[in-house]
Amino acid sequence: MPHTQVIEQLKASLQTAYRQAIDADTRLDELKKAGHVKFDTIFQESEGFTTKSNRFTPYVQELAIDMESFTQDPESLAAALESYIPKLGLLLQTMQAFKSNAK
Repeated sequence: MPHTQVIEQLKASLQTAYRQAIDADTRLDELKKAGHVKFDTIFQESEGFTTKSNRFTPYVQELAIDMESFTQDPESLAAALESYIPKLGLLLQTMQAFKSNAK
């Protein structure tokens, strides 16, 4: 698959993540008001994220910044994808699990 197709697919996945993050953050706000949110970060540093937040949107923003950087430097694309794809997958899976459990 050419690089442009990979980038376009990743952009589409990131857009999906953004929309889901907004919904998840809204639900987290509701849970916090009810006194149920008692954690500082969603992901640990060992999971690859440098962001530390109890909301999903900042993690999506980190991924958007990462994507911007590796699209500017095609030479580093392969290496960048090795860390980027697992983080994107983890974010999407975590939001899906949250959505399923928060019903």
